[in-house]
Amino acid sequence: MSISLPRHRSRQPDPDAGSLPVIWTVSVSRLTGLLGDVIPEFDRRARIVPINLGFEEAVDVIGQRLRREHCDVVIAGGSNAAYLRSRLEVPLVPIQANGFDLMEALARARRIAPRIGLVTHATDVPTFGSFQHSFGLDIEHRRFVTREDARDCIADMRANGIEVIVGTGMAIDHAEQVGLPGVLLYSADSVRQAFEHALELTQTLARVGAPSPRRRLPARRRDADHALLGDSAAMQQVRDRIALYAPHDSTVLVTGATGTGKELVARQLHGSSGRRGRFVALNCGAISESLLEAELFGYTEGAFTGARRGGRVGLVEAADGGTLFLDEIGELPLPLQTRLLRVLEEREVLRVGATEPTPVDVRVVAATLQTLESLVDAQRFRRDLYYRLAALRIALPTLHERRDDVPLLLEHFFTLLAGTPSPLAAAALQRLCDYAWPGNVRELRNMVDRLRIHWPHGRGELSLAQMQAWLPELASVPTAPRAAADAMPGGVAQRAAARPGNDTLQQLLDDHGGNREQVAALLGVSRTTLWRWLRSTTE
Repeated sequence: MSISLPRHRSRQPDPDAGSLPVIWTVSVSRLTGLLGDVIPEFDRRARIVPINLGFEEAVDVIGQRLRREHCDVVIAGGSNAAYLRSRLEVPLVPIQANGFDLMEALARARRIAPRIGLVTHATDVPTFGSFQHSFGLDIEHRRFVTREDARDCIADMRANGIEVIVGTGMAIDHAEQVGLPGVLLYSADSVRQAFEHALELTQTLARVGAPSPRRRLPARRRDADHALLGDSAAMQQVRDRIALYAPHDSTVLVTGATGTGKELVARQLHGSSGRRGRFVALNCGAISESLLEAELFGYTEGAFTGARRGGRVGLVEAADGGTLFLDEIGELPLPLQTRLLRVLEEREVLRVGATEPTPVDVRVVAATLQTLESLVDAQRFRRDLYYRLAALRIALPTLHERRDDVPLLLEHFFTLLAGTPSPLAAAALQRLCDYAWPGNVRELRNMVDRLRIHWPHGRGELSLAQMQAWLPELASVPTAPRAAADAMPGGVAQRAAARPGNDTLQQLLDDHGGNREQVAALLGVSRTTLWRWLRSTTE
């Protein structure tokens, strides 16, 4: 068992090679030679490492190398790609034959013999009926899943008088072992397209901030910053739900007010799931509808004016093998809700401008601070998509509903951000425990960040008066009795239903010094929704 080095490694290395994405190609048989012909065209855009192995051997070697080396994307073809997809911790881009590849391969095979057998993996099913009819070709098509299936297909075709095999590298190997000539289905163009796809995938993951070994924070800091803390019964129930739901592939709907930690729940669901792909997040309310479709589903070259050469990988494909987190799912436009439903039901994605879908293995976790049931009743959200997303549900409490956790959270964020225990005097701590927390845990974290800048480590105890001087919102947002807060079902998150009048909106803005984030949190809506409301007051 060996790993071959790229044939072009004798070239002078690019001085910026350390910043290039890293692509590993995995192949056996004829595909190895085809990859070797194309790799030199991309060696200035990526660091490419060929691994000439397949299946179990490839998985073992790649797993060992990933412990000491970095890889952004793996490229493989046919059954090898299907086998590796669910067994690797890095994204995989398959080499896929297109219609021109098929026509060219069948034309070459026809020059060898009239009776042609086409053998493809089950995930690679080209459309060739019209071509076969137009050119009067005698073609028998078989699909295989395992190596044994491929061997049986070839043997059966040979017994039925097939004279030449068109197919994947594995199919051709089996054909030649029984004395049949073989024609490789893939072309240099299909390999080039796979490299372009892989390069685009690395750019997409970098754009959405998906973690990569080269960009990871130190383990302790990252884990601490993503911790879901709290000793309250409500938070223990949330952690129990995460542990129960994480191993399953069912979609999860996370509900809660702004700043309660919905993305943290999604990350913990992913981290405990055992899924090997990436965690990819998208805020559905932060991107205009015209751009959201391409961002989520990707597009092909020439799909619309301005579409980049080679197309673009969408976030659904970028999350293949992992988890796609869709925040503010209630803001997703109705036409895109239909497309998302197809992804969930068919496990495939159709890029904008494409005619053939791409299979994906992705788990979707959606989050909302709105009441989706009311959106369904208002015909702003598809009922069937709502039921599909809400297969499993996790409801997050507001910080107001678990104020006993405030001291623990303060201690955590002071240690995380300032590297010191909390310097708060007893009166200052009590004031924060009594605070209404309209922005929930996110607001608490931001307050601690501000305090640690104004009150450097070593300055002693931080008094109530000093704290209030740097946190003026403590005066503008009054405390609320615990009984009153507890009487509100679902806390702040349930007060999101109706749009206040223009005068009320303006008064809230004035009361909070124009701070839209605080006003949105108080109303239980996203900042995008508040912005839309405010814009309508001027129209």
